[in-house]
Amino acid sequence: MNRIKQLFERKPKNIFSVYFTAGYPKLEDTGEIIKELENNGIDLIEVGIPFSDPMADGPTIQESGTQALKNGMSLKVLFEQIKEIRKEVNLPLIMMGYLNPIMQFGFEQFCKKCNEVGTDGAIIPDLPFNDYIKEYKPIAEKYDIKIIMLITPETSEERIRLIDENTDGFIYMVSSASTTGAQKSFDEKKQEYFKRINSMELKNPRLIGFGISNKKTWDAAQNNANGAIIGSRFITLLKESSTINEAIIRLKDNLNN
Repeated sequence: MNRIKQLFERKPKNIFSVYFTAGYPKLEDTGEIIKELENNGIDLIEVGIPFSDPMADGPTIQESGTQALKNGMSLKVLFEQIKEIRKEVNLPLIMMGYLNPIMQFGFEQFCKKCNEVGTDGAIIPDLPFNDYIKEYKPIAEKYDIKIIMLITPETSEERIRLIDENTDGFIYMVSSASTTGAQKSFDEKKQEYFKRINSMELKNPRLIGFGISNKKTWDAAQNNANGAIIGSRFITLLKESSTINEAIIRLKDNLNN
């Protein structure tokens, strides 16, 4: 069974997922970050594929992607890094990146390689859902790669139900229609969005991401979904901290205080 499915069967609530950009701060940091996150009890990791035009990302992730590309990160390098670290870690790993570099690599080759090195899923924010259904879903299923779809407060109920019917990993609930980046709290409008999705009783588990950086946003996400995703805040802490482990400890402190 796919590790993502195993995780949600074993732990249906309070999932702690972390996103980071592969090859940042240094090219060789990818494996060490994955290992340290697992050692610190993180449940799920989203490994960011750096791209030169990350339209859904705020300044923090954009900056990390630019530096990672300067460091020499590529899909070929990333697959080699994951192949090596998979010998030491067991938690689910998800690739997160834009369609352009994946299409340059070749979508089927990408899915095949994900399967070979031990990656369990992919989040491709700019992959049109209709194209996924018509062209890409059979390929992803062939290699047991879960394609995770995003929904926002603007996504229609009809589209959400279509996504729920046609995917079986989890649904990524974007907290707002803006780009990634830390927020101090979720306003009443976002809380209503969370409640509306809860009332739909979807079959897939849901994780909330974008803007989670402190106890208030963390608790709101955990109370309204199966778990929460931290990205920008962790990348900032990686930049500010002297070690990877220090960054993880500071992240946990942010979410508890």
